Amino acid sequence: MSNYLLDTHTLLWWLNNEPKLSTDARQIISNPENIIFVSAVSAWEISIKKAIGKLSAPDNLEEAISVNCFEPLLITIKHGSKAGSLPNYHNDPFDRMLIAQAMSENLIIISRDTQFSQYGVSVIPA
Repeated sequence: MSNYLLDTHTLLWWLNNEPKLSTDARQIISNPENIIFVSAVSAWEISIKKAIGKLSAPDNLEEAISVNCFEPLLITIKHGSKAGSLPNYHNDPFDRMLIAQAMSENLIIISRDTQFSQYGVSVIPA
């Protein structure tokens, strides 16, 4: 059993049954022995991008997370401080928060973003 954190695109690919999602990622996410976390920052990113027309996503995101037995991961002061102190390899504030959360909570990120590994976090390709 391991603990994983879904990058926002990984979450959306899973919910949409997107063929782009790797077999390894599918097996990890579907394994009931693994704990799969979804960060509040992903909900924030999705809602902002939906509002400006950059993204199509489910309107019932909270329900979809619950139905899939994913664990919500709240943003803490510790996470915010960590995100702000990270080296500037990645400029996306949402991704920086995911990296900080993975580091702080010892989570493996499932993502296609190749910049994540520059921070020394464990990454499974989505």
